[in-house]
Amino acid sequence: MEDALIAGPRGWQRVGLAALVALSVVGVALAVPTTGSGDGSLSLAAAAEQRKSDLGVPHDDALLPVHDHNDPATKNDVARGLTVGDDVVDPTTARERRASAAYVDAERALPDPRLVPTAAYPPRAAVPADRYALAGGCYSLSAGGASFGPYYFKATRLGGYLLHTPSGELTRNGNGSVTIAAKPGPQADWTLTGADGGFTLQIDGAGALVAQGSGLTTGPSGTLFRAALASGCPAYPEADINVSGDPFGGAAPYQEVRGFVDAHTHGMAFEFLGGKVHCGRPWHEYGAPYALDDCADHKITGGKGALLESVLSGEPSHDPVGWPTFKDWPAPESLTHEGTYYRWLERAWRGGQRLFVNLLVENNKLCQLYPLKKNSCDDMTSIRLQAKDMRIMQDYIDAQFGGPGKGFYRIVKDPFEARRVINAGKMAVVMGIETSIPFGCTYKTVLGRDLPACTPAEIDANLDEMQALGVRQMELVNKFDNALAGVAGDAGAIGPLVNAANFLETGTFWAMEHCEPADGESSDNAQITIPDITAGQQDALFGALGKVLGLLPALPLYPQPAHCNKRGLTELGVHTIEGLAKRKMVFDPDHLSVKARAASMDVIEDLRYAGVISSHSWSTPDTYPRIYRSGGFITPYAGDSTGFVAKWRRHLGWADPRYYFGFGFGADINGLGAQGNPRGADVPNPVRYPFTGLGGVTIDRQRAGERVWDINTDGVAQYGLYPDWVEDLRQIAEAQGRGDGAKIVDDMSRGAEAYLQMWERAYGVRPDSCRNPGLRMSLAKAKKLGKRMVRRHFTTDQVIARVGQPYLRLDKRFTFCAKAKKTTQNGKKAKKLVKVTVVVKLRANGTVKKVKYRR
Repeated sequence: MEDALIAGPRGWQRVGLAALVALSVVGVALAVPTTGSGDGSLSLAAAAEQRKSDLGVPHDDALLPVHDHNDPATKNDVARGLTVGDDVVDPTTARERRASAAYVDAERALPDPRLVPTAAYPPRAAVPADRYALAGGCYSLSAGGASFGPYYFKATRLGGYLLHTPSGELTRNGNGSVTIAAKPGPQADWTLTGADGGFTLQIDGAGALVAQGSGLTTGPSGTLFRAALASGCPAYPEADINVSGDPFGGAAPYQEVRGFVDAHTHGMAFEFLGGKVHCGRPWHEYGAPYALDDCADHKITGGKGALLESVLSGEPSHDPVGWPTFKDWPAPESLTHEGTYYRWLERAWRGGQRLFVNLLVENNKLCQLYPLKKNSCDDMTSIRLQAKDMRIMQDYIDAQFGGPGKGFYRIVKDPFEARRVINAGKMAVVMGIETSIPFGCTYKTVLGRDLPACTPAEIDANLDEMQALGVRQMELVNKFDNALAGVAGDAGAIGPLVNAANFLETGTFWAMEHCEPADGESSDNAQITIPDITAGQQDALFGALGKVLGLLPALPLYPQPAHCNKRGLTELGVHTIEGLAKRKMVFDPDHLSVKARAASMDVIEDLRYAGVISSHSWSTPDTYPRIYRSGGFITPYAGDSTGFVAKWRRHLGWADPRYYFGFGFGADINGLGAQGNPRGADVPNPVRYPFTGLGGVTIDRQRAGERVWDINTDGVAQYGLYPDWVEDLRQIAEAQGRGDGAKIVDDMSRGAEAYLQMWERAYGVRPDSCRNPGLRMSLAKAKKLGKRMVRRHFTTDQVIARVGQPYLRLDKRFTFCAKAKKTTQNGKKAKKLVKVTVVVKLRANGTVKKVKYRR
């Protein structure tokens, strides 16, 4: 390999890319020589970023010496990997943009739904009613006149507990005796049975807890203990929330919701790429000290052998200690460490988030190439495992909150269930898929022809399975071309690695050709090109890789940008989109090539299907207006707060006045997507703690163990800082324009409702008749239907199915619009039609009580 890395001063950057590819695959730490005296070294990641800086394209400032420029970071672009300059041609006209922005202003003036406080946790009873009610409480146990404890009951699962004391956990020894052990383990995990304060405690398969005089032991038949509320227990080590005030819910289960939405995060990524790439996990039976632990290969080298982390973050090493110090991770640029620990999700919920899309993710080829693994690399096997994990985590969170169904994390299967969950004050969780080879639909190119590995019948069977599993949102591609469509590709130094893996998967590289998009920016991601990489330098690059992976053909010599992948949407891809629509599943065109995405939107428009979303800025500006016009929803990649405000402003000009408008974000946390960097504590408009969050809660800096995070200096280090990030958006927007801070938070708080309305339309519910005059029924027909609704006690679901989406859903009232001929002064009917407001009043149980009409 050393021979392959020898190069002159002009070629060191190309050799750096070669090493980056090989190192990313095999986990070997290397450095490339700097130009000049040769007595220093530059990290491979920094070399790649320096090369991009030299070329004047977006790059990561954190890896380079301090410098000043006007290029936005990639994560702040409207489309990931694409620059956005002043000379960009917008696909809409200035007049259309002004009209759309004015429409959104009018939307903000509409009355807000009434929100009511809901308890974050159930009230603590002196005598626990069931075996779940002890979670998080301090209780003493008594039997036969003796008292034991008190113990802090740390829930490990539904009905399972650690009995925590100042010295450790109540534990069964191998000989059946009971002691206090310093660390938890299976012999300290007690299962409770019973109710109304009387319980037995069992170590599964090892014996039950027995009171023996004034002491404790175990035996085949346990003692019935009485549990009573106590004091003096030490808290179990856990991450804090640092949000005070009750979370909000709706005054009625069917009203309009409020809350932030993240439509793209990977909460179960600890299982992907073989389960050894990602360090930490979103929950653990024994809490934060065990969930927030670094990878074994990081710890054994003191953080100096974490190759993938070093390549992605640009840091040569890191402190491998997570809990309780968190010196180096989590952090915005630390991409292999856990960011969605459940308590951080809980903080986001307490801070106003009400809808969360968890995407099950895998990449089989990159998994196979990474040397460490414990899980299957098969995409669909991994997807099934992660879906199972989501339900286990839901149960675990329920256990912390006092029983089944009581936790904030609620997996939902349709928009109507999601609305009820959010109005109950909880967070609706939608299951989705983002994987490179869904349903095994890869292909091989043989003699210039595609040989797909799946059939329409197999796609249908897999869609049925995924629907039954709970999946409701899906992308067709991720990193590789597949039998369904072509991809946009990855830009920069990572591009050759992913392109090489694409070859291993399909037998072909990305078919990128030069293109000149009409708007100047709607192209796929730019690749290393002539003269940036020559045939000789290419030999060095793939010589390094070939020694690890075996012989590979030369990477194509791509022409100059812009680049567009010639591979578009296949017939199997069309069939998949039609299958998603048939099953009312939301389609996400992100990561598709420009050609495939345009064709996919043709399919969506032909179907008149509204269930479409761009979830994290992997689409292009030619597509965004089409998504809005289809009745879809868009959540740009979160990234840095300043860049996100710019994206919000641009999207206001694409809003469609026929549909409710709200805005959201796609965090892409745990998906190897960098999070928002800090702006710094010395800016004139920092976030000032504590601040008031959505629903009137008070949000302070978050603490976990010995670490305290501040959005001003730490950025979005982990998911619990997203409420702080929203406050940062407020500060930035307000500084740019008076009143804009309130506007962006208002639009973000309407995001969950906008997602739900898009999802309702995917179920065939018509858009509302006030924003869409062509959908208004005549007043006579409306009155006839109104009488029927009252007489037959229509439910809210029946009303919506029959009339369409309400214009307003406030408390116990739905508002629609009808039409009638205008009456002249002499009592005659004029030809001109006027709007009639129809108000449906509802009972507490959601059935129709009365219908009123107002011209």
